[in-house]
Amino acid sequence: MIDINGMAHVILTVSQFDKAREFYCGLLPFFGMKRVFDGDEFCYHVGARTAIGIQRCEEQYADERFVQLRVGLHHICLRARSREDVDLAGAKAAELGANMVRGPEERTWAPGYYYVLFEDPDGIRFEVNFVPGQGLLNEDAMLEPDGDYS
Repeated sequence: MIDINGMAHVILTVSQFDKAREFYCGLLPFFGMKRVFDGDEFCYHVGARTAIGIQRCEEQYADERFVQLRVGLHHICLRARSREDVDLAGAKAAELGANMVRGPEERTWAPGYYYVLFEDPDGIRFEVNFVPGQGLLNEDAMLEPDGDYS
C-alpha cells in the first residue's frame, strides 16, 4: 500500500478552446490558482493543492460536446472551505456565463453536504462543495446516496 498525497492535476480536453480558456482563466484564479502556461493548444493553472489544464481537442472532434454519462469523466469537484465559498463560486461561475445546473444547495450525500454544480462552455460539469469536518475524507464516513448523481 502507498499513501497518495492528493490529486496532482486534471486535464480537460475541450472543443471550444477559446471559450474554455476565457472561462477557466476567469474562474481558476478566483479559486486561488495561478496560470503557469497559456498557449494556442493548452492552458494550465496551478494552486489549491492541485492543477487544472485545458487542452484543445483534435480537429476531427471539434464539433463534439461533452456527454456526462459516456465512458470517461463524469464531473470534476473541488472542495471549498465554507458554505460561503460555495456561494461565491456559484456566483462567479454564473458571472462567467456557466450553465448553472443546480445549487448552491444542500444534499444528503454526507452530513452538511453543500454544493453548486455548473457546466463549462463544452458542457463539462464542475462542482464546488463543502462538507463540514472531515466529511467523506474520513474513512469511517458512510455515503447515503439519494440516487441523483447527475
